[in-house]
Amino acid sequence: MIPPAFDYHAPRSVGEAIGLLGRLGTEAKILAGGHSLLPMMKLRFAQPAHLIDINRIPELRGICEEAGPGGDTVVIGAMTTEAELIASELLRRKVPLLAEAPRLIADPQVRNRGTIGGDIAHGDPANDHPALALALDAVFTLQGPRGRREVGAAQFFIGPYATALAEDEILVAIRVPAPAAGTGWAYEKLKRKTGDWATAGAAVVLRLDAGRVSHARIALTNVGPTALRAAAAEQALLGQPLGDAGIDAAAAAAMSITDPAADLRGDVAYKTAMAGQMVKRALRAAAARCA
Repeated sequence: MIPPAFDYHAPRSVGEAIGLLGRLGTEAKILAGGHSLLPMMKLRFAQPAHLIDINRIPELRGICEEAGPGGDTVVIGAMTTEAELIASELLRRKVPLLAEAPRLIADPQVRNRGTIGGDIAHGDPANDHPALALALDAVFTLQGPRGRREVGAAQFFIGPYATALAEDEILVAIRVPAPAAGTGWAYEKLKRKTGDWATAGAAVVLRLDAGRVSHARIALTNVGPTALRAAAAEQALLGQPLGDAGIDAAAAAAMSITDPAADLRGDVAYKTAMAGQMVKRALRAAAARCA
């Protein structure tokens, strides 16, 4: 199908883009990679009168490191593509989960165009970066007419396609605290075919101290109205050796918070079970990387 008519705007700065949002109001939508918005427009599920294309704003791209008293932070511009995440030597050193997990997103054509900020700001529970952000304790920098503010990933995702991003704000950066040395990580994703969204997925960040779990973050993809932080599953692991019993207990706790919707990828029982399996796989993979 062909989308309805719209006016196209290509600002060259964040300030110009925010000014357009303020002037055009609810009739305007931000265009990043376009892989979510444009199909919705073709199906007439979204009918914005104005598209604000932020691809020509250089300050929204790039990956850098900031040193601080609490440790290093990696700052990723919202318009950084999935392909750029994969290619980043800084991410491979500091936050390898964000260099490896995008390999499971869609296909090379999509990864060359799709952006980390677009994936997050869309608020789709099937997208991969929300769970990754929860597992990494990421903080999002939002900018609007009143300046900048920071919102943690745990507070950002409100519901299906609903986030803490105001209508006159733009997601400009993702700030990720670099995990401590010896941290293990994994993202396990079950999908029907290359390019598909997850039937279920699990992101894990894990640290061990003398054989016992000292830090655990577990987040789930596409088994609820938003990405889900499995806090009870984390608590089941803390202070315990990471054996089969602990992994099973964490998987069971993660499954208990899921609320998947039945669709062509499976019914509720199947998706719930697969969420548990992804947690088990991710925990074992993360543990193998703890060193």
